[in-house]
Amino acid sequence: MRAFLLLLLLFPVLELFVLVKVGMSIGFLATFLLVVAGSMLGVFVVRVAGLATAMSARESLARGELPAQQMMDGLMMTVGGGLLVLPGFISDVLGLICLLPFTRRLLVNKVRQRAEASATRQRAFADDLRSAGSSPGAGRPAARQPDVIEGEVIEGEFEPLDKK
Repeated sequence: MRAFLLLLLLFPVLELFVLVKVGMSIGFLATFLLVVAGSMLGVFVVRVAGLATAMSARESLARGELPAQQMMDGLMMTVGGGLLVLPGFISDVLGLICLLPFTRRLLVNKVRQRAEASATRQRAFADDLRSAGSSPGAGRPAARQPDVIEGEVIEGEFEPLDKK
């Protein structure tokens, strides 16, 4: 978590550093035009990706399939387009990585594997919680009974009825 926070804080500094270096190399006007062109490309990609994802998901639903792959591809294209919209060259490179079909498939598969592993861990944790509440001989989990302590209040004091 700390590494992510550090990267989040350093990212704008790195973007500015690279922007200044490129500007010194190719000139202000060329750098400015590259940044504007990248942002315009990003806006175009976000618009097209949203429409293409919606159409593809609709077709999958019409065939009776879940559009999971199309949704993940659309999400990666939207993230890539969003990174292109940000001014700077590092974000543009990351955005292009998200847009290329080969790397997009790799990223989608990696995200899917992490999501499946997380779901498996959560399912195992939920199964452990359910099995902890069941009796040893029962095949199904028993309903958890609340802890009830019977007692009697006499002049503001509490005395349990059955002392263990």
